[in-house]
Amino acid sequence: VQLQAFGGGLVQAGGYLRLSCAASGRTFSINDMAWFRQAPGKEREFVSAITRSGSGTYYVETVKGRFFISRDNAKNTVYLQMNSLKPEDTAVYYCAADRTIGLTSRNEHDYDYWGQGTLVTVSS
Repeated sequence: VQLQAFGGGLVQAGGYLRLSCAASGRTFSINDMAWFRQAPGKEREFVSAITRSGSGTYYVETVKGRFFISRDNAKNTVYLQMNSLKPEDTAVYYCAADRTIGLTSRNEHDYDYWGQGTLVTVSS
C-alpha cells in the first residue's frame, strides 16, 4: 500500500486548508486511516483518525471543533478539513493507515502504512 498526501501550503491564521491522502496498491487491507503531524523540534503527534466505515472519528483535543476527518472508500482517499487555523498548527502532516480490525489507535506505532508528509504553515 502506498499513501500520497497533498494539499498543504501557506495560509494566514484563521484560514482553512483541506488535506487529502490517496491510497493505492492493496487497499483492501486498509482499516483505519489517520493524520499525524510533526512541528519543528517536536515529536510527531496524533491529530485525527477515522474507522473504515467512517462512523467513528477521533481527534486530539487541540483540534476538536476546527478539524474534520472524512473518507471516500470508493476513491481510497481520506481528507482532513482544517478550519480556523492557528500558527501552532504549523507542521508536516502525515497520513497513515492500519490493517488492524477493531483498534482505532492514537499511537503511531500501530499504523502500518505512511504517506510522505505535506507541510502546513500558518502565519500569524
